[in-house]
Amino acid sequence: MSPQPQSTEAPAAASRPTILPVQFYEDRLSVSASARKPSPLWELFSAESNPGLLSLLAGKPHPDTFPFEYIHLGVRSPGAAGEQVTKELTIKDEELHVAMQYGMTAGEKELRDWLTTLTERVHSRGPNEGWRVSIGAGSQDLLYKAFNALLNPGDTVIVEGPTYPGATPIMTALGCKYVSIDVDNDGIIASDLEKVLDNWDSSKPKPKAVYTIPFGSNPAGVTASYERRVEMLKLAKKHDFIILEDDPYYFLYYGDRPRPPSYFSLEGKILGEVGRVLRFDSFSKVMAAGLRLGWLTGPDRLLGAIEAHSMTNIVQASSISQILAIKVLREWGIDGFLKHVQNAANFYKRRRDVMAAALDRHMKGIAEWTQPDAAMFFWIKLKLPMSVDLQSVEIDGDSTTFIRSKAIDRGVLVLPGATSFVDGRQTARVRVSFSLLSDEVTEEAIKRLATVLTEEIH
Repeated sequence: MSPQPQSTEAPAAASRPTILPVQFYEDRLSVSASARKPSPLWELFSAESNPGLLSLLAGKPHPDTFPFEYIHLGVRSPGAAGEQVTKELTIKDEELHVAMQYGMTAGEKELRDWLTTLTERVHSRGPNEGWRVSIGAGSQDLLYKAFNALLNPGDTVIVEGPTYPGATPIMTALGCKYVSIDVDNDGIIASDLEKVLDNWDSSKPKPKAVYTIPFGSNPAGVTASYERRVEMLKLAKKHDFIILEDDPYYFLYYGDRPRPPSYFSLEGKILGEVGRVLRFDSFSKVMAAGLRLGWLTGPDRLLGAIEAHSMTNIVQASSISQILAIKVLREWGIDGFLKHVQNAANFYKRRRDVMAAALDRHMKGIAEWTQPDAAMFFWIKLKLPMSVDLQSVEIDGDSTTFIRSKAIDRGVLVLPGATSFVDGRQTARVRVSFSLLSDEVTEEAIKRLATVLTEEIH
């Protein structure tokens, strides 16, 4: 069954939601984003599509000088295993010229239009609600530029505890401060965040943004409940912050509960206004990581600030990658894409179950974990010997030292949990990926981890 726009019903808005004004974003842009001007060359580039225009603008190399004649693709249909067929697709002639040439910073129009239609369907957003789509060189690059667009040195940003360890180095390099809010089985604990913000020092500016991973919460493996999302949206309006919805695992949800609507889907229905959510999606987990393609969905002013950064940086996402994606998506259609991602979610659910069985066989009594309902990770607490801090207080064991000094030498590698906490805490947690290894190798990896952990405990 394909992902549905909203498996959990959201209340219908009484009327069209209010669109936040441009000044709302101008007041929240970083100093560098406010000062950054679009490239005069790439800003004019869009005018080349005007009918009848003769452009002498850009220094584009002539396609006759390129050595490529065509690209052949063998693409599986999005059917279930055993029902799939492989179809050959060819990129040639004008389509090949586009793939080999400079393109728009915001992305190829056909791909943007396709993703806009997908967003309208999956997230139930109307076309006149103050949002658009922009394509980037992977969601990691888009995260980097979004943080740069919003955050100044010394600004405080709210993150989950734990959070994605690939995001925090960006904010640290920007000189940001953090407030870490713990997650539970329903996602980020909104009541804890409310206490922090209700008691915020009035002499200091409040955080502009909350960074959250609502589906599969890398690394914790939990999905924010509908109720928790509603709480967070109401807090966003009460305390005037933007939600950075980093959602690479949205399409890899396989939980037993109905799929909750995204923050982007809910904001107008819950708040009666739109524009507080900047959404990040990625082709990496559902098409190919090497394409390095992601997309942003949100207010035009924020996307414009991020695109201005790209104009003076990478110029655009790879034209070849975009044409490859277009070629496949055009063949599949939206129904085919949704069928494909559902097959991918089913695949990872099975991988999860294989690892869960291995954990039950080898790690019971020496570790604790809960079943993830999306993504690719178990978040496991190893029952390592407790440590004592400088105040002589007992704290969790140190998984970082255990992994680096013991586990690697015994032939097994997992991610130490301390990398996912911004407050420097010591933790016995580790992130364990089940995405890639075969059933037999997964069994062996967990057995090795259990063996070295048992030796450490005893």
